[in-house]
Amino acid sequence: MDRFAPDFPADLLYHVEHQVWARIDAPDLVTVGITALGIRVSGEIYMCRARPLGTVVEQGRSVGVVELAKSIVSVKAPLSGTVVEHNPALAQQPERVHEDPYGSGWVARLRPSALQAERAALLRGDAGAPVFEAMAAYARLYNIEMVHG
Repeated sequence: MDRFAPDFPADLLYHVEHQVWARIDAPDLVTVGITALGIRVSGEIYMCRARPLGTVVEQGRSVGVVELAKSIVSVKAPLSGTVVEHNPALAQQPERVHEDPYGSGWVARLRPSALQAERAALLRGDAGAPVFEAMAAYARLYNIEMVHG
């Protein structure tokens, strides 16, 4: 079994099923990206592209796509909203998603449309929250054993 010691920053909200995260930057701005575990499960990402600016996305629907070695996979939105910004660095350096998934590897920024209603479906990264156990259960599906860093 593969062993993995991921980080789940406390200031983020996580959608475990889709392995994406959201950071509330302001009441009208949310940054989204792929979790370190999601990247580990997917493998190397060769291309990452967000939906066009102005696109309205729903929670759990595509906010972008990533190209992997043998497939193209949809990146699901952790929250509903309108795409207002792309990460321009990913066009030339998609490896940032691997190197810094919670920082410079973000995928898109949204103007959320149902933040208060939808955030209940997300897990906080707090030490007291069940995010580690939920992520560990997800990891076991891919024969990955998560260990505390």
